[in-house]
Amino acid sequence: MPATRAPLDSDALRACIDSTEWRRVDVVEETGSSNADLITRAGRGEDIAGAVLLAEHQTAGRGRHGRQWSAPPRSQISMSVGVGTGDVAPDGWGWLPLLTGLAVVDAVRGFGVDATLKWPNDVLVGSGKLAGILAEVAAPVVVVGLGLNVSLTEAELPDPRAVSLAILQHEVDRTELTGVLLAGLSARVQRWRTARGADDDLAADYRAASSTIGTRVRALLPGGDEFTGVATGIDDSGRLVIDRDGTPVTVSAGDITHLRPAD
Repeated sequence: MPATRAPLDSDALRACIDSTEWRRVDVVEETGSSNADLITRAGRGEDIAGAVLLAEHQTAGRGRHGRQWSAPPRSQISMSVGVGTGDVAPDGWGWLPLLTGLAVVDAVRGFGVDATLKWPNDVLVGSGKLAGILAEVAAPVVVVGLGLNVSLTEAELPDPRAVSLAILQHEVDRTELTGVLLAGLSARVQRWRTARGADDDLAADYRAASSTIGTRVRALLPGGDEFTGVATGIDDSGRLVIDRDGTPVTVSAGDITHLRPAD
């Protein structure tokens, strides 16, 4: 394990959010789940649109379908943001986790990391999972959480399919990377809101970064059913379109349990 892991510099992060989507940044040493915390605050009547919550350690971090995720303190960027949906109709909210993934890809590529997107919520380097994203609705706000592996060693990985920036030989300052990520995510969200969903540029950027589109995939469904086909694109609601023996099938993130390469 690294001898020291520097804490996030909350003052530096607060100083970098001027002219962005974000109006408040909080850093806590430990919590169960930053997504759950923001949703609880919303339930108490707080306006969480524009709120950013970072946790140095999550004891009950969650992925899709309630899957657990854990990592040593200060080894990740564990962050949740509240995104006000404005005039965007609910059928456009499915793009929020996708554009968050794009913001992560843009940020780490700036540090020399060749990352791609696996629909619906993973950032990959090769076949290794670098980051995961989870969006939850607290209408009229959507809470988007992400966990980005920064300094985990191979011995610390909770999943052998995961990878970290350190394992990839990239030593990155977490505060600097978080600032870059917040700026990029803000720009993506603001354009999404202005377009009231995905515009042509967002869709094109997603296709260019996707490691899913154009590949043959196996979709595992709740209850154990599955089917295979070629992923051909993303629709206006952020759903994946799969060509199943000549018939297009559209699936949302909630429709499937796993999406894996067919081979």
